[in-house]
Amino acid sequence: MINTEKVYKKIIGIGGVIIIGLLLSIFITLFLNSLPTIKKFGFKFLINKTWDPVFENFGALPFIIGTILTSIISLIISVPFSLSLSLFIGEYYRDTFISKVFETFIEIIAVIPSVIFGLWGLFYLAPIIRSLQLKFSLPPTGVSIFTASLILSIMIIPYATSIGKEVIKLVPIDLKEAAFSFGATRYEVVKKIIFPYARSGIFAGFLLSFGRAIGETMAVTMVIGNSNFLTFNILKSGNTIASIIANEFTEAVETLHLTSLIELGLILFLITFIINFFAHFFVIKRKIIEI
Repeated sequence: MINTEKVYKKIIGIGGVIIIGLLLSIFITLFLNSLPTIKKFGFKFLINKTWDPVFENFGALPFIIGTILTSIISLIISVPFSLSLSLFIGEYYRDTFISKVFETFIEIIAVIPSVIFGLWGLFYLAPIIRSLQLKFSLPPTGVSIFTASLILSIMIIPYATSIGKEVIKLVPIDLKEAAFSFGATRYEVVKKIIFPYARSGIFAGFLLSFGRAIGETMAVTMVIGNSNFLTFNILKSGNTIASIIANEFTEAVETLHLTSLIELGLILFLITFIINFFAHFFVIKRKIIEI
């Protein structure tokens, strides 16, 4: 007789080895192909503000800052909308026709190709941002870090909402009914019962959204302005690691230029891995504390 539990454990073990091997192979491939740039610039590559393919002077700082700015701003913008939609679908109108309609539209938004968001940003959001740039005496291009952040915030809302509403639905009904029986209002139940119980899952949803924002390429490339200069002004043009790779990889002829782009990919891989690792560690730790 086949021991089902042992078979499952063996399958899980094989899957884990494959995943670890895949991650290591990606890291090794990127690292080996980045060696010429690593040997030439070393740590200075991370803090150098210049990106000049003509004179082969490369620095990743403008793109690291651009990636962090767009991702964090988009996450901040999306949080209230994601939480509101999660509560609306998972608690206030749970298992109703209205919630089904909202879930359908959220799923549609999640599968829309990023290039469509980029086109929409160019023709709809860019004119709005252009008016803001004029007020601050900036070049009225319409494309900027803020434009990219707005596009990203819309794109990542479905991910946080989907996980958020599922974990909210998992809150035991007995807990909520007990709170109501003691005279608690709906707001108090949400604040003191639902959020504390579901916070780890909600955080995981925001984690997924943040990871999606960091790696987004096409939509960001179309609306960020593609400027290789370091800036902290979100109404100015910028670049992310993903967008600079998309723009220049096919045009990179010189070895150092090509390997610099590959090292940017290595940096993006490490940033994503580190953020996800610590965030998952936080979620696991919070669950252990709650238990």
